[in-house]
Amino acid sequence: MKSITKKRTKAFLIDLAISTAVTTGVEYVLRKKVKNEAIHAIVTPTVVLWSLEFAQLRKKGQTVGYKKMGLVLENEHGTKLTSSQLLKRMAYRDSISPFDYLKNPTAYEQQNGQLLPHDNFSDTVVKEV
Repeated sequence: MKSITKKRTKAFLIDLAISTAVTTGVEYVLRKKVKNEAIHAIVTPTVVLWSLEFAQLRKKGQTVGYKKMGLVLENEHGTKLTSSQLLKRMAYRDSISPFDYLKNPTAYEQQNGQLLPHDNFSDTVVKEV
């Protein structure tokens, strides 16, 4: 595994830990109002993770995990990140990206971990600061 890939993995785990803590608080409040267990198991964690990630990336191009690991998300074309790019990136990462990576991992390993399938799909690149 390349250096940036390891950093990206650690950054995602940091962000996931923060998201889990926030989700716990949100679920505590929602449990009284929403009785459907599927909402608490599937929808709430996803919405919290995506919301936190979207807000942080839109504002500074970094999540807490990215900042801690010295990474930044940038637009491939050098312009400011758009909302649609970030939403496409998150949706693709959490659905199709693992299959694309498993299909041809060497294509992404040659990029030194800067470009993964969801980055290619959304025209973004992760760089070290």
